[in-house]
Amino acid sequence: MSIQDIIEGKKQWRAHVARVRALPPDYRIVYQEMQRYLFKVGPTDLLDDGLLPGLVDFFEEGVAAGKGVLEVTGADVAAFCDDLIKDSRTYADVYQESLGR
Repeated sequence: MSIQDIIEGKKQWRAHVARVRALPPDYRIVYQEMQRYLFKVGPTDLLDDGLLPGLVDFFEEGVAAGKGVLEVTGADVAAFCDDLIKDSRTYADVYQESLGR
């Protein structure tokens, strides 16, 4: 990874964070909790596959439609997150594999 790649990655991340900050407070809180959860147990390629930017897109559509955040995600936000990553290799899988060795 070159310095240019790192700089470009930081620019993209800052733009992503700015989009999250532009969300209404209830959406922002739910997004931040989902991000924390996904960073902890989520897919190993979380940033590469566009899941987080796609989630912000999804939330922005919900805001535009005038829906509350729980109308968009459902009452069980953890189940919503689990459904997003159900077919992905997670850090928990990596950990379980390392224990098996």
